[in-house]
Amino acid sequence: MSNDQQPVVVCEAVARTFGAGPAAVVAVHGVSCRVPQNARIALTGTSGSGKSTLLHLLAGLDFPTAGTITWPAIGDRGALRPGPVAIVFQGPSLMPSLDVLENVCLPPLLAGAGEAVSLQEAEAALERLGLGRLLHALPEELSGGQAQRVAVARALVGAPQLLLADEPTGQLDHVAGALVIDALVDTADHLGAALVISTHDPEIAERLPTRWCMSDGRLLTESRDQVAVGTA
Repeated sequence: MSNDQQPVVVCEAVARTFGAGPAAVVAVHGVSCRVPQNARIALTGTSGSGKSTLLHLLAGLDFPTAGTITWPAIGDRGALRPGPVAIVFQGPSLMPSLDVLENVCLPPLLAGAGEAVSLQEAEAALERLGLGRLLHALPEELSGGQAQRVAVARALVGAPQLLLADEPTGQLDHVAGALVIDALVDTADHLGAALVISTHDPEIAERLPTRWCMSDGRLLTESRDQVAVGTA
């Protein structure tokens, strides 16, 4: 199978347990799924259902306590960052001592791009999100919505093959949230990247052709395409 036909990430009977003994909490139960290239997936479910844990596992930020996760189209876990896999968290997670442009420059710089190229890519990403006038603002000078859009720009500038977003509009008003979702979808389309967005917003979920739903750590499907998903 050629690289462009391989799924971006595959989970086989993956589980994640926190703690041990009677106090143990199983956040993810035996999930098997695959995310193909060009996938557009809305991951829904109530708070505490395991959405964030599953995204962290898909991103390679956490390790399963059972089962396996592989990234066939990307390589091993060490090849995931910076660049191939990007995640936008619920909060902006910006470096407080760096201005907006410097924050967004980090992914290409860490990936080995030169300073001039990194600045150009960062400025372009910020302009797409309507933040061109804030290039030299510090994070403490931003509103919550502005800071979250900067975090989205930072994820986009690395040209990821797998783009994950955990409630990316949770701190934004409707207009700013729509701009963020537009940027995520448009950039994923441009890059040919797979996109998984965790959301409580039914309008956002309806924009994506595949619906996954977490319930008590189990992954259910309301898929409108052929992405394989299930819970062991």
